[in-house]
Amino acid sequence: MNDGPTAGRPDGQTVDLLAIAAHRDDVELTCGGTLAKAVKAGHRVGILDLTQGEMGTRGDAATRAAEAERAAKTLGVAVRLNAGMRDAHLTNDETSRKQIVELIRRTKPKVVILPFPIGRHPDHRISSELARDACYLAGLAKYEPGKGGEAYRPFKVLYALAYREDPVKPTFVVDISELFETKMEAIRCYASQFTGAKAAGEIHPTGQDLYELIRVQAAHYGSLIRRRYGEPFYTSETQEVDDVLQLGVQSM
Repeated sequence: MNDGPTAGRPDGQTVDLLAIAAHRDDVELTCGGTLAKAVKAGHRVGILDLTQGEMGTRGDAATRAAEAERAAKTLGVAVRLNAGMRDAHLTNDETSRKQIVELIRRTKPKVVILPFPIGRHPDHRISSELARDACYLAGLAKYEPGKGGEAYRPFKVLYALAYREDPVKPTFVVDISELFETKMEAIRCYASQFTGAKAAGEIHPTGQDLYELIRVQAAHYGSLIRRRYGEPFYTSETQEVDDVLQLGVQSM
């Protein structure tokens, strides 16, 4: 794994699934179980954190980098990159888009998971818009020709719903029952952020032990698909069904 905007060699960094988020720990909270499940299924998974989380109330950039490395190993993630952008100062500008385009072309994911583009924290909202724009621009052959690799565009963009302010019903929910404890182990790697905490920003509101709240939320989404634990996702496009006889989740 690598933890810098240009760290490592381009070869060996391609992935099937790439989760992009503003801060170290965002991915673990929203879709950590889904990433672990993809790894278990034999897919190569990556994480791209846009900032080092240096503006967080707890911990510091170096501590969070070590925690992120441990969390990635827990999930089985093959590649973890950090764009090194300024925490709490993300902007969807040309310079930022070019940087993310280069990383998308380097990793070549088929599927990208982004934060839902509505949220209280500006970085969460902007990271979603920035990364989605970069996914599109990465596929333009004449965009930055000769720089940052050949044109490449991911096939699917998914939005991980963050439980609190997302105003939409999930398009689908991933059953993470067998990987829920792996998700929790990865989250617990961030001791500087979550040990003794009663909240995790806008992702989980205040009021009770954070780890218990994560379990309750995952159980809620799992119940929607008649499973113990789940993680919710949204897609802007309608999903195709080939065989209605293979649809899951009993209606009555």
